Amino acid sequence: MAVYTVFVLCVFCFQYVLGNSQLPLQDDYHGAKPTRGEPWPLPQIYTPSAETFSLNYLSFEFQVTGSTCDTLAAAIRRYEEIIFGDHAKIDSRLKFFPKFQRFSSADGNVNKLSVHVQETCDTAGNNYPSLESNEAYNLTVESPNSELIANSVWGALRGLETFSQLIYEGLEGQLEVNKTTIQDFPRFKYRGLLLDSARHFLSVEILKKNLDAMAYNKFNVFHWHIVDDQSFPYESVLFPQMSAMGSYFGLSHTYTQADIKDVVEHARLRGIRVIPEFDTPGHTQSWGKAIQNLLTKCYTSGKPNGNYGPIDPSLNSTYDFLKKFFGEVAEVFPDHYIHLGGDEVSFSCWQSNPQVTDFMKKMSFGTNYAQLEQYYMQNLLTIINSLNKGYLIWQEVIDNGATVRPDTIVEVWKGGYQAELAKVTKMGYHALLSSCWYLNLIAYGSDWKRYYACDPWDMVNGTQKQLDLVIGGEACMWGEYVDNTNVISRTWPRAAAVGERLWSNMKVRDGAKAAPRMAEHRCRLIRRGIQAEPVNGPDFCEHEYRGV
Repeated sequence: MAVYTVFVLCVFCFQYVLGNSQLPLQDDYHGAKPTRGEPWPLPQIYTPSAETFSLNYLSFEFQVTGSTCDTLAAAIRRYEEIIFGDHAKIDSRLKFFPKFQRFSSADGNVNKLSVHVQETCDTAGNNYPSLESNEAYNLTVESPNSELIANSVWGALRGLETFSQLIYEGLEGQLEVNKTTIQDFPRFKYRGLLLDSARHFLSVEILKKNLDAMAYNKFNVFHWHIVDDQSFPYESVLFPQMSAMGSYFGLSHTYTQADIKDVVEHARLRGIRVIPEFDTPGHTQSWGKAIQNLLTKCYTSGKPNGNYGPIDPSLNSTYDFLKKFFGEVAEVFPDHYIHLGGDEVSFSCWQSNPQVTDFMKKMSFGTNYAQLEQYYMQNLLTIINSLNKGYLIWQEVIDNGATVRPDTIVEVWKGGYQAELAKVTKMGYHALLSSCWYLNLIAYGSDWKRYYACDPWDMVNGTQKQLDLVIGGEACMWGEYVDNTNVISRTWPRAAAVGERLWSNMKVRDGAKAAPRMAEHRCRLIRRGIQAEPVNGPDFCEHEYRGV
């Protein structure tokens, strides 16, 4: 008994050193019976009834009664396939239909969903979602005609997703839906997911599949951490040698301009913004393979030692390059915002370089290398301002004292985020939370409930004005241990917990109540081709993923 006790204590101590994210989780959601036709994320006002209607692809239609455009037309085609799928492929001339076409005992049929968008929707393919997009909608499911009303096409997209989730298979396989009324809108206007394509290259197909999953969970920002120390897979028109020399394996591991346009368009049609991150001055080793004198040369005993540090902030040529490079980025990515990084900058190489230390003396910075970092970021922010772009930054930029624009968005990612959120918003800046949503920190068991419990309004003594400056958050899947083989299954449905937290009412906090809906939602994702991993322990889906 004593040996066992010591063993248990040692295991616990080891896991505690690793951090709370590694502690085993009590699996109290085992056996959560999936709901039928209940949506995820939960709408703000959701009023279902026991009255049931049936749907048949032969008689059902979507009818657009307001503004329309390519975004809405494409969405209706998608949801026809999502809702009916193989049902619509049955030859109506057959005398005996498969079981899902059998007689339904429902109270009536839903033959039509009228979709009414009130605002004009740009039909030229230039209609991009933004931070200020209106995603509210009202949905009424009734027989024979149902109705979806939204101010904008972005709200219509969210309403179509909810409508598709309300539909389920009856006991005989027929499609059914309950009489329901919904008034819905997101709690936060920024609901993001970060994928890292620099530590492992992610194919365009995988990125698009992830965008599909994001739409199924009402996320609206794809934070594309596209380059880093390890590789530079972004194809620059002005500096093509950067990907030629900095990517893992040439063109096969590079995002061409056509690839990027494809990803951005796939996202646009699903109401998702694409915000690229080009992190500087640190995390830039791959940049220096092609751009001479961009990185700081590190010294030992007064001589270059062959290593390189962050971007050299002391050279005018640095800012000439950055102006050209980010000028191109601003044209390639249509969103108003660019993520500029600014995190984890090591000062040791700067400290060793005699040219940099001479520059420090010239600028009267003394030995305050945080002030040198501020100098660099200030110059970069001036460049971005000249391009009429907004920017996001990691919290270190603020922590190190840089002066930024009032509309800057600060992403809080470190521990102690409650105090950091209070600090950032007290300074008047908009804030995002990602600290508690690092999905790459996996744990055995139902770890989604930990993500579900975290909230962007968890801050120390925040006023209402400060709470209003928190515009949302994002889940992060860093790429050290994920690639095309597992990034989708490791991300989903765990990210769905973050999706509901950022969309639904703040009172929707009970993980035990959410577990049955999570079980249904996981099966829903699987049926739609998303390899969503089990998260509630032993269970099954009626339509299992078959690896094709």
